[in-house]
Amino acid sequence: MNTLKQYECTVIIDGGLQDDAIAAVMELVKKTVTDKGGVINNVLEVGRRKMAYLIRKTSIGYYAHIEFDAVPSVIAEIERVFRYEEAILRFLIIQLSSPLLEMRKRVEKYSVMLGSPEDQAEAEADADAKN
Repeated sequence: MNTLKQYECTVIIDGGLQDDAIAAVMELVKKTVTDKGGVINNVLEVGRRKMAYLIRKTSIGYYAHIEFDAVPSVIAEIERVFRYEEAILRFLIIQLSSPLLEMRKRVEKYSVMLGSPEDQAEAEADADAKN
């Protein structure tokens, strides 16, 4: 029962905070996961974005996405720490299931094969320049 499972967590931090305060909250988030026995695989800090609606009278949020492995029993403890941190406006932790992981692999495979729209536009521009 102590097998690690894959999780992803999206966190919205109060965007009105100074950069150093946001960095401190991000460190708290990472430290909480690792202190509870989790292993962080990937951290994507999206940055400040305008939210669709006000949360605690705040319209700007700092978005971050963390992928980690952890034992299922510690997720409640991680959520408890996040819930009591005032700077964290919202968070969501989900377990990555097999179908979702398969879908991700397929998307990555096809995105590598097709390339991004920017890559395609660049390739077309190079082809036009050669002609």
